[in-house]
Amino acid sequence: TSVVVSVTGMTCNSCVSTIESEVGKQNGIIGIQVSLQNKQGVAQFNPLSINPTQIVDAIDEMGFESSISVGGLRKRTKTAKISIEGMTCNSCVQTIEHQIGSYTGVESINVSLDNKEATVDYNPELITLDSIKDAIEDMGFDAAINHPSLATSSTSLMSSMSKVNKRKKVAPKQTKLEDLTDVAVPMEKDVERCFINVTGMTCASCVNNIERNIGREEGIVSILVGLMSGRAEVKYRPSIIDTTTIVQLIEDLGFGASIQDGSGKGGQTELNITGMTCSSCVHGIESRLQEVDGVTYISVALATSSAIVKYDPEVLGVRDIISLIEDCGFGASPRSHDSRVGALDHRVAIQQWRRSFLTALIFGVPVMVIMIYYMASGAHNNPYLIVPGLSLQNLLMFLLCTPVQVYGGKYFYVQAWAAVKHRMANMDVLIVMTTVICYAYSVILLIVSMIQQAQGSPKTFFETPPMLFVFIALGRWLEHIAKGKTSEALAKLMQLQATEAILVVFASDNTTVEKEESISVDLVQRGDYLRVPPGTKIPTDGKVVEGTSMADESVITGESMPVTKKAGSSVIGGSINLNGSLLMQATHVGSDSALSQIVRLVEEAQTSKAPIQQVADKIAGKFVPGVIILSLLTWVVWVIVGYTNPAVLSEYAKKHVFLSSHEMTFRFAFQTAITVLAIACPCALGLATPTAVMVGTGVGAQIGILIKGGEPLETSHKVKTVVFDKTGTITHGEPRVVHERLCTTEEGGSVMSLRHLMAIVGTAENASEHPLGAAVVKRAKEVTEWLGCTNVLRVETLATATNFKGIPGCGVQCSVSGVQALLLNSNNAYSSEPVSITGDVVSGLCLQTSVVLLIGNREWMQRNGISIPDSIDDAMSEQEECGYTAVLTAINGRLEGMIAIADTVKAEAALAVHTLQHMGIDPPEITHINPYQAGIRNVYAEVLPSHKVGKVRQLQEKGHKVAMVGDGVNDSPALAQADVGVAIGTGTDVAVEAADVVLIKSDLMDVVAAIDLSRHVIRRIRLNFVFACVYNLIGIPLAAGAFYTLGVVLEPWMGSAAMALSSVSVVTSSLFLKL
Repeated sequence: TSVVVSVTGMTCNSCVSTIESEVGKQNGIIGIQVSLQNKQGVAQFNPLSINPTQIVDAIDEMGFESSISVGGLRKRTKTAKISIEGMTCNSCVQTIEHQIGSYTGVESINVSLDNKEATVDYNPELITLDSIKDAIEDMGFDAAINHPSLATSSTSLMSSMSKVNKRKKVAPKQTKLEDLTDVAVPMEKDVERCFINVTGMTCASCVNNIERNIGREEGIVSILVGLMSGRAEVKYRPSIIDTTTIVQLIEDLGFGASIQDGSGKGGQTELNITGMTCSSCVHGIESRLQEVDGVTYISVALATSSAIVKYDPEVLGVRDIISLIEDCGFGASPRSHDSRVGALDHRVAIQQWRRSFLTALIFGVPVMVIMIYYMASGAHNNPYLIVPGLSLQNLLMFLLCTPVQVYGGKYFYVQAWAAVKHRMANMDVLIVMTTVICYAYSVILLIVSMIQQAQGSPKTFFETPPMLFVFIALGRWLEHIAKGKTSEALAKLMQLQATEAILVVFASDNTTVEKEESISVDLVQRGDYLRVPPGTKIPTDGKVVEGTSMADESVITGESMPVTKKAGSSVIGGSINLNGSLLMQATHVGSDSALSQIVRLVEEAQTSKAPIQQVADKIAGKFVPGVIILSLLTWVVWVIVGYTNPAVLSEYAKKHVFLSSHEMTFRFAFQTAITVLAIACPCALGLATPTAVMVGTGVGAQIGILIKGGEPLETSHKVKTVVFDKTGTITHGEPRVVHERLCTTEEGGSVMSLRHLMAIVGTAENASEHPLGAAVVKRAKEVTEWLGCTNVLRVETLATATNFKGIPGCGVQCSVSGVQALLLNSNNAYSSEPVSITGDVVSGLCLQTSVVLLIGNREWMQRNGISIPDSIDDAMSEQEECGYTAVLTAINGRLEGMIAIADTVKAEAALAVHTLQHMGIDPPEITHINPYQAGIRNVYAEVLPSHKVGKVRQLQEKGHKVAMVGDGVNDSPALAQADVGVAIGTGTDVAVEAADVVLIKSDLMDVVAAIDLSRHVIRRIRLNFVFACVYNLIGIPLAAGAFYTLGVVLEPWMGSAAMALSSVSVVTSSLFLKL
């Protein structure tokens, strides 16, 4: 097989000979002919031993630039299908298509998320199907070739494409896998996910009610409801059930429900539509939009004048959809996001319960006054009768109780009926039972007394419903205020989003601004040009096209210092543009923006349940029926005790001398049974975990630590071993020059300053793509700029490097010219007066028209006849023992210096490791570095990415809870295997999917903070549980009369006050995490 390769950078026949000689030595090369005139070469090769990409790499490493000529290789395109498991969203699809599509030999790739399949057109002479499959698996997915016969053996793609593919790959997080095998795990197809805002939930029983009933419906795969976040995550089959039906089912249970924007796959928006009058309007809109390319789903509701539209943001946007609806003759606008913020801060619920409390208080205070008056004066022993059997006290109590019972309890009746209808029991059922039984018992007792023309009036429980409603409403009001505080961090994040954007519309020539208009940020589409005035919020993620400014990103990244923004810089939606006007182009809008992804992550964290919460929910689900049974048992036990041994109730009889023995027994039994119903509180159990999780994740989000739910939050406090990846985690992730040494005249060097040496070396390495070369160039700029030579090494004044010759693994040789003019210009630019550079200042060596530069290792110097003094050799060895890469530089045959390059350890690494060790956590590292620099005792050296998961598993087999900290570069299998995966990164969608915890600021001390936060949250959860359990374990027996012999008897209204206080106390306890 032959391939035509374009080659640039050749200057003479020596270059031709060098290429033919060096490439011809490669294994698999049959022959190669290079033409200087045509600037190309033709190579004959064996595709089983080498591929064209490796040929290009070999030429590039010699200092030339080469590429495969279009049409230079005989095309033999094949098409194959590869099954892919593990994709969770469109981001996974785009990542695979972008990465694999960039490989040489891949003509096209089309990935289907629904079918879990990729269709690939490829050239087998450039790349093999096995290599494509391996590349997909290296990204963290499971891949299997559907047509194995199309695959051929070849060298690994990842080795042959080392220069082509330089992007970091972070694979989406999947379930914890015991092993990453080649066997594809079948996943359900045709399953989508949506998020629904749910209102009206009060305790864990409500959660169980929704999860149990909705989970039974056909087409529902799973449902997870978060009490504190008021949010349900539903996985469903759209071919069987749609989101509108799911919302209706939840509303049928007695709760409020609405679809949350941005749920599901791709883009989604909810629109208000005006002008619809009948079902024909609905059909017209749906039919029109279903015909449009990019619209995947639409549902229009006439009753609510709204529409839910799912679409592909790559094809169209919200403005396009609105325009289409308006073309049909209707009005359309996006629904406000204020409802989401309102749901988070519980604004509506707070107002509702405030009104309920004030209403109940109007009737409750007179009831309390009357009750206290009659108890203090003893007037109930000699009541004033309006008619026989009806006293003035009972009449007043009846008149005050009835409005509260009928109107004040309306909300509870609706909720309780919905629960009972679906064979469920919650806190509302207990409240309704308590008030209705008390009210009905009292009314029936009065009627019987009046019918019998009794000379007295019976002791009723009319005071219980108003008092109970007062305390319940007060408790719910305070509880929702506290709940709003727990989600304060998330609400603040959502409020960071700008509400408006200035859209810039260009004329057809794409240079003249046609108009600027202010639009809602909900209408911004990908690719839009936006103007950002100084002092305003940046509307969405994008890139700066024009202008220079500073941006305050502290609210999102935690970085306190403003960040410079100029053409080409990325900007984050929600950050503040400080002092300059910017023209930007939107790249990620709506739910794809970084801020929306952070919000989504925190929301999902607060919706998810910690394992301890799942136990609490099960207890709470059985709690209400258990309390009802206990209440009945309490009544039965006291009736039996009262009739068999009346003396037991002698103390109670002294306070109720007007009652007969039978009446006294029945009343005491009834009072204790009702008090049991009133005091029992499943809410305290149900709120113990979610309130602490919500506050904890909110606190984490404020300091740049994003925790994906209750499970990693709970697991993190058990971590005993933290495994750090090296590159980009412990280190900065890019090589830097850490040491320079100039040769003295005794060592064979000339009078060469560091500035002169770095100017020459920097010129030579400026065109290099090698990371070590880039490090040298960066250091050269630092040295020259520090000396005031601002012009040195700028592209427009760069000296010239020619005649490159390189040997892989040894070094390079080139000629550098123009250094004299470069140095003269830089000195003149630095000083206002003419500067004369003479031989007294700088050796004539640097001022020569052209110098020959050698850069490389010992072998390279020795090959070129340059001896290395022992002092320089010892200095190199010293640097190499520290894990650094040491290179030598020689000019015109004289050794001039040594440069040490390394991927340096982050400044905070040692402190983070020391703090973890102080906390009793052992931090081994996974790849090679000098352990003493970071204070790490255990280092696993030379570990390949594919073997990291094995190292993590080995630690787990020893009984350790392991946290894996990585920057996402091939770390996803280990992150998935670890008990807690921690990603160091910027919080992008792919990184977020890859780990349990994401550290936005890339600060290693945040690893310590995340574990410490977990420990504080778990301690608070345990404290909440202890309080909730102790409250019920003491309160219920107290209400049942267990401490009657000690003179302690509770009235029902006292029980209701204690119940309301318990819920408020648990939520308030969780708020202490903010301190």
